[in-house]
Amino acid sequence: MAQDRYQEDLQAGYEALIDRFVIWAEAREDIRAAAVIGSRARVDHPADAWSDLDMILVTDEPDRYIHEAAWLAEIGDVIVTFAQRTSGEGWERRVLFDGWLDVDFVAEPPDRVRAARDGAVDDSADAWNFLGRGHRVIVDKMGAEEALARATRGMARPPAAAPSPAEFMSVVDDFWYHAVWTAKRIRRGELFWAKRGCDEKLKALLLRALNWHAQAMHGADHDTWFRGRFLEEWAERRAVSELRDAYAHYDRDDVARALPATMRLFRRVCSETCAAWGLAEPRELAETVTTWVEGLLLEAGEPPSV
Repeated sequence: MAQDRYQEDLQAGYEALIDRFVIWAEAREDIRAAAVIGSRARVDHPADAWSDLDMILVTDEPDRYIHEAAWLAEIGDVIVTFAQRTSGEGWERRVLFDGWLDVDFVAEPPDRVRAARDGAVDDSADAWNFLGRGHRVIVDKMGAEEALARATRGMARPPAAAPSPAEFMSVVDDFWYHAVWTAKRIRRGELFWAKRGCDEKLKALLLRALNWHAQAMHGADHDTWFRGRFLEEWAERRAVSELRDAYAHYDRDDVARALPATMRLFRRVCSETCAAWGLAEPRELAETVTTWVEGLLLEAGEPPSV
């Protein structure tokens, strides 16, 4: 099958790329260590052919490897590359090499590895997701393997905690505010912005609610991964099914259909989360916004189905 050929080519391509990288890095004095992180170093949910390659470079010149690109040609032929902020305050260089191999490079100074050796590693969810879930040192000129092993020894996934009432209401208020915002864009005919409101802004807030809901239903040890990874496995089955109706085509009528479906799902999981965690349910706000949006869409001849 054609798909099997693509998979075989990608797997072989990543293996060859790592081999070339190791040879290159071993010859450079300013590269002190390197490690594979992410799915290609994980045991739980390991990589397949479609997974990208995430790497940490430990170097005396981290800014150079992030904000310059010429060095990449020494590893492989580059189709496209750019620097991008990570989810935190750092930067990464993203590269698509020939063979359709996508690689994310993060560069760190040696002091960060030494700090890890001395136990100075935070216990944040980010540290767990990118080191604790698995890492594989492939270049080591400074004892990085021992340092990272020591840093992650006994590292456990940070337990989930119920949100504070203020944190919970911040997400709830944001959601219902932007539900009204999105409905107005539908009526105005701003389709691109209406779809962004429905399928970007509201879905990001819905993801927060789905995380809380899964943990409220299954306990703090229930692994909800991060950024929606493997959501189909950890989220409530009914919620996953309802997501099918919550996304819209690029069509005014369909955005008008998907917005109420998104509101309905958000309302339900928030209500069940509040009941499980003893939080005050903002039922009046949800009902008030739902009634207004329903009236607005009905006036325009759109069936809200809320």
